[in-house]
Amino acid sequence: MSSDPSHRAELVSRELSLPLAGVRSTLELLAGGATVPFISRYRKEATGGLDDEAISRIAAHAKVVDTREARRATILESLKEQGVLTPALEQAVRAATTASALEDLYLPYRPKRRTRATTARERGLQPLADLLLAQGPSSLSREALAAPYVSAERELPDVDAVWAGARDIVAEQIAERPELRATVRKLFVDEAQLVVEAARGKSKAPELQKYADHVGRRERASQAPSHRVLAAERGETEGLLKVSLELDAAAVQSRVRAAVTKRGAAPVLARELELASVDAADRLLLPSLESERRRELKEHADTEAIHVFARNLHDLLLAAPLGGKPVVAIDPGLRTGCKVVALDARGEVKAHDTIYPHTGRESEAGAALAKLVKQATPTAIAIGNGTAGRETELFVKKLQASGLIGKELKVVSVSEAGASVYSASEVAREELPSLDVTLRGAVSIGRRLQDPLAELVKIDPKSIGVGQYQHDVDQPALNAELDRVVETVVNRVGVDLNTASPTLLRSIAGLGPALATAIVAHRAKHGAFETRAQLREVPRLGARAYEQCAGFLRVAGPEPLDASAVHPERYPVVAKMAKDLGVTRQALVGNGALAKKIDVSKYLDPADGLGLPTLNDIVKELEKPGRDPRAEFVEVGFDPGITELEHVKPGQVLNGIVTNVAAFGAFVDIGVHQDGLVHVSELAHRFVKDPSEVVKVGERVKVKVLQVDLQRKRVALSIKAMQPQGAPQPHAAPQGFNSIRISGRK
Repeated sequence: MSSDPSHRAELVSRELSLPLAGVRSTLELLAGGATVPFISRYRKEATGGLDDEAISRIAAHAKVVDTREARRATILESLKEQGVLTPALEQAVRAATTASALEDLYLPYRPKRRTRATTARERGLQPLADLLLAQGPSSLSREALAAPYVSAERELPDVDAVWAGARDIVAEQIAERPELRATVRKLFVDEAQLVVEAARGKSKAPELQKYADHVGRRERASQAPSHRVLAAERGETEGLLKVSLELDAAAVQSRVRAAVTKRGAAPVLARELELASVDAADRLLLPSLESERRRELKEHADTEAIHVFARNLHDLLLAAPLGGKPVVAIDPGLRTGCKVVALDARGEVKAHDTIYPHTGRESEAGAALAKLVKQATPTAIAIGNGTAGRETELFVKKLQASGLIGKELKVVSVSEAGASVYSASEVAREELPSLDVTLRGAVSIGRRLQDPLAELVKIDPKSIGVGQYQHDVDQPALNAELDRVVETVVNRVGVDLNTASPTLLRSIAGLGPALATAIVAHRAKHGAFETRAQLREVPRLGARAYEQCAGFLRVAGPEPLDASAVHPERYPVVAKMAKDLGVTRQALVGNGALAKKIDVSKYLDPADGLGLPTLNDIVKELEKPGRDPRAEFVEVGFDPGITELEHVKPGQVLNGIVTNVAAFGAFVDIGVHQDGLVHVSELAHRFVKDPSEVVKVGERVKVKVLQVDLQRKRVALSIKAMQPQGAPQPHAAPQGFNSIRISGRK
């Protein structure tokens, strides 16, 4: 780790191309215990307005810099102890800007396992190897040069064995040259082909069919999309595929020879050196740097896949909530029946039942549901979108048409992804101890409609179904990024201190599981919080935690600012604004007309870190205190006549909802239990590099059916077919229908 904070900040700033002042302040705040959401929202003056993503990148890259600098120090110390640290080598080590450059410089001196060169050195062949590599003039023959080293005792019985050992030493020395490694490394980056073939003996294996689109594929590795890299890696791990990076070996050998051959060398030495250089390229450089490049491609693909997952999760968590309104929720089933629960505006269970509308008891089920609806007076009926979901939706709409339940009730299809995981979780057992696991699923469906964010944070994001090859990527990196997304969204929206679950509270800046549990326990023992300030009474919640969390917690009480995103540390400036306007603070909060009269320049206080960014945020909050950044709720409205894949025909225009966005397109739920794919080339009448430029998870879309494959259960959809054709623009070449996948339900 760099012992100089300024140097550390400079490295992070330069390598991320971010302003030095903002990076320096961010690192100082993080070192002082500040959280990313707090810095992003309440310390804009210090960071220059860096958002939470940039701050997270700074925090993550600072660790990369620390690791690299610690490694640099270790290498320098090791070289010093070995007595090989020359001024030139020290300068090169200190100037290295990447981990690979550092390791290349250290490679010749790094303790290593026994190699062929090690054995040759032990047999006394280093002087001959030095002569061979020096390529000086010599009048001696090949036999004469090798004769002094022939020795049965040293297992060098003849001239050929001597030269073979010398070449082993030279090959290793050539392969350890930093400049040659850099040259070949660049060739792998610029020119290597990613080649995917069936593994030996697997060409006719039935399991290989799922990789049919990959077998025989050859493409520039640097341009291979992340999903294909991850698919190839998975197939190789399963023993079905053979994956390699191919370079023109002859071209590599030629470059190596050119780098080591000298003019005027004795012909005998030139021939031996050529053999050594070929060996260095084929046996040492190419395999080593292929493995390194494969790791880099996998890491890049991991990063891309994690980014896709994080973006999808972000959009899903920000899905529009129905709000604090009573609902009836149904977890559909066929033979086992439909589990029905009635939830009040806070999501508390008021009644529950099991009905059997799909087993010949439709009349009885209708009466039971109508009775429950009459008792609960819900605003909407939430229906899980799994097995029997569309059938149950039609059943409910028939009841509406018959007048048995109100036609004004919204009937909403809700994603069940992860509901079963929640039902069996410790969180569900704690929240709903008296309910059967099957009923807990219905509760989760209803609460997801009321407030998707509050409910989805209770489920491991990997169970929600918006990832891409999520089980194949670096799991610690994935978990860290998903945790960051949850924290970002929860703090952006804010939570009600008096209703939030421990799971929701633990994502608030400065809290965590222990303090979240302590807050809920304090609330249960002493009653609802009347002010934010009462948080200070919670055991173990100190001044630092209060500073970090207070602005993200909402309390409806005597202090009007407690229900807003204005931080308590800024209450005095709001009081001054109100006084200057001649009104009370209560009269100012929520009065847009008054807020617009505030001249923020009068309240600038650089000494207190109070600048225009924070003052402008305060005025926005005064206009609309505690505003929810999420959109208004809108129903999807699936076609009532299309409930099964067999009903879907090419040319149909259907309503849908985007359930997942991948690098190659978007999956859309059209109400038939399986999602169709809108390939990236069918998203818009223009070239689309990133599908998230066009659609996002949770978005309502209208699609046209292009193709249906009932046997493989695949549907190809188009969004651009529903858009007016503008001026001709280049777009991605369509991908063959054989490669289209359908995202399965979970």
